[in-house]
Amino acid sequence: MKNDIIVVRGGGDVATGVIQKLHRTGFRVLVLEIEKPTAIRRTVAVSSCIYTNEYKVEDIIAVKCDTELDIYLAWENNKVPVVVDPEGEFVNIFKPKYIIDAIIAKKNIDFDKFNAFGKIALGPGFEAGKDADIVIETNRGHNLGRLIFKGFAAENTGSPGNISGRTLERVIYSEFEGKIKHIKKIGDIVTENETIATINGKEVKSKLSGVLRGLIYDGFVVTKGLKIADVDPRKEEIDNCFTISDKARAVGGNTLEAVLILENRKKDRG
Repeated sequence: MKNDIIVVRGGGDVATGVIQKLHRTGFRVLVLEIEKPTAIRRTVAVSSCIYTNEYKVEDIIAVKCDTELDIYLAWENNKVPVVVDPEGEFVNIFKPKYIIDAIIAKKNIDFDKFNAFGKIALGPGFEAGKDADIVIETNRGHNLGRLIFKGFAAENTGSPGNISGRTLERVIYSEFEGKIKHIKKIGDIVTENETIATINGKEVKSKLSGVLRGLIYDGFVVTKGLKIADVDPRKEEIDNCFTISDKARAVGGNTLEAVLILENRKKDRG
């Protein structure tokens, strides 16, 4: 039977919180990714398997798949299949009951072209009741994880979430174009103005002291303005670099709630 399949667009760190909840509760999850994922919190992103073929995040193992058979084998082995399929061709093959947009692109990227019994979208750029059945708030704060049945999530603030009073300086965007080479690794303690990487030989420096919890893949060819690193000012929180975040867990739990609400709507219809 295929009616327990849920397709999730995107395998980044927030999407992984969603994927974990759905996988744990018995759904067969299929993740669609791009050829070269740009997740900087890659230690907690199932998209990392695109580079390594298999990758474990907490209690779930994600595996890169190329064919329909690969996907079925992954499910049989209790793994999460991830395919390079930005156009969503596998949606037509598997005809999932639900499709979740977890790209967190802050805009609707062709979500309208997909058909499913239930559609759920994370973050801004989607109108609940039109683009998706339910939209889920991803902005940190009082409304994080709130289910929206009509209207929109909060607009993109353009500012990273506040951690210990630090916002903009937490996230590092590339000032250059070229291939990145790591000097530091995720989990390292860094100091303000310390070099964490180079791009074509030009230094990339941390804007604050803390623990490096996100860094785009070594050797990735970055563009100017691309988010490439994330520093947490709480030096004692090294373990957080390797576990799913509070935000991802909250959004994941509420996505599961959204799926169950849509399931009950079907029962009510009779």
